[in-house]
Amino acid sequence: MISKRMEEEINKQINAEIYSAYLYLSMEAYFKSVNLSGFANWMNVQVQEEMSHARIFFDYLDERGGRVELFAIETPPKEWKSPLDVFEATYKHEQKITALINNLMNIAAEEKDYATMKKLQWFVDEQVEEEGNDVKIIEDLKLVGEKGNGLFMIDRELSQRTFTPPVTD
Repeated sequence: MISKRMEEEINKQINAEIYSAYLYLSMEAYFKSVNLSGFANWMNVQVQEEMSHARIFFDYLDERGGRVELFAIETPPKEWKSPLDVFEATYKHEQKITALINNLMNIAAEEKDYATMKKLQWFVDEQVEEEGNDVKIIEDLKLVGEKGNGLFMIDRELSQRTFTPPVTD
């Protein structure tokens, strides 16, 4: 049985993961509106990843005897200045999610909830990957600029990304 405190915090994390999907869906719409289909594809994969993260937390909470509660989802931004602006916002958002995961890990450690700590370790590793992906794209955009052939090449590269459902155990 999971503690009430851990249940409440995981419910908040489910909300944060669904908001992440909603944010990335908004970013996908932005990229489609500026005719960057590869960037839009990259964000579509992010949407799927974030929803799968929410589902992992949802199923875990249920498995541990907790009660899942869904909350209202905040409206995400819908406009950005450029692809670089989008990815800087993405990176900042992923840093926030990393802090939330770290907070969950701290609570699990305080409560000696080793099962939750084990589950969260996958998310700790995932956040390292998420932030690294964002940094690489930011660096690429800064290197090539945001117009012309360089942007076209990055758009093509991002169009190749596909969703692979996560395996957490």
